[in-house]
Amino acid sequence: MTATGSFELSRIRETLLLMASLAARHLRVALQALIERNDSLADWVEAQDSEIDSLEVKVDDLVITYIATHGPVAIDCRFVLVASKISSDLERIGDQAVTIARLARRLNAAPPLKLLFDIPRMAMVAEEMYRDAIDCFIDAKAKEAIDIVRRDKEVDSLNKKLSEELLQAMRDQPGAIPQATNLLLLSRAIERIADHAKNIAEEVFYLYRARDIRHRGRTEAS
Repeated sequence: MTATGSFELSRIRETLLLMASLAARHLRVALQALIERNDSLADWVEAQDSEIDSLEVKVDDLVITYIATHGPVAIDCRFVLVASKISSDLERIGDQAVTIARLARRLNAAPPLKLLFDIPRMAMVAEEMYRDAIDCFIDAKAKEAIDIVRRDKEVDSLNKKLSEELLQAMRDQPGAIPQATNLLLLSRAIERIADHAKNIAEEVFYLYRARDIRHRGRTEAS
């Protein structure tokens, strides 16, 4: 690889990691706005969303330029492909952070409904999955990425349980329907964040092991 090629790959990596850091911060602040019932924090998340969008465009531009000028093969080819896919997942995590912030404002306008059910637990698992997926990317930990993929089932289970509880609450307390509906949407947003974290983990495994593990019911690392 030429010195120029190495520099361009470093720029892609650095831009991607900046994007990952911002997405993590936006998610953390959005969840803080929800738990603390703080509209100002929710407003901040929505106002900052364009920065992540701009970085996604920058990653794509860098990837296209590198492919066009260097014709990468093997690990470099996988890296630029994975970088583009991860940047898309990061942008969508940023979008879900905005969704959580908007829902937090709606929920803050009325008395809380039963302490948010299991939403804090769901949020903790999804946030940990995301953080661990980025760590696996940084530290080339392919085997650990498998565990992140498996942990997505816990979030799916919590989301299903919460949906059942909220539907029952709607039946028992018709007056709670608006708040319960917002909580259903909130649960779905968190579940999607976990899905994107799982996607990142799958891409990390592909990057370092050259094996595509998407759509497999059970995957063993080797």
